[in-house]
Amino acid sequence: MPEICPKCGLPKEICVCDLLDRETNRKIRVYLEKKKFRKFMTVVTGLSGEELEKTAKELKRQLACGGTYKNGIIELQGEHKDSVKKALLGLGYPEESIDVA
Repeated sequence: MPEICPKCGLPKEICVCDLLDRETNRKIRVYLEKKKFRKFMTVVTGLSGEELEKTAKELKRQLACGGTYKNGIIELQGEHKDSVKKALLGLGYPEESIDVA
């Protein structure tokens, strides 16, 4: 018996809940923060739950940088604003929901 999605009740193989969650009218904000020793950190906010973890791991892999995720925030080492937007578009997030400051 295949696993059943708790949200929609469909088998996990054909479940589209994660795609529908990405298409909601949620705003993803990408901006830079200056940290110690004049180093920059790219911050991504607006994600939550399991989606936060998966997106953080994929962004770190694609951008070849270190980082962390906690409390609904993804922190990436370095200045990656434009690259993060391209990577999020590649992951299936709609362009209207991504705000780069």
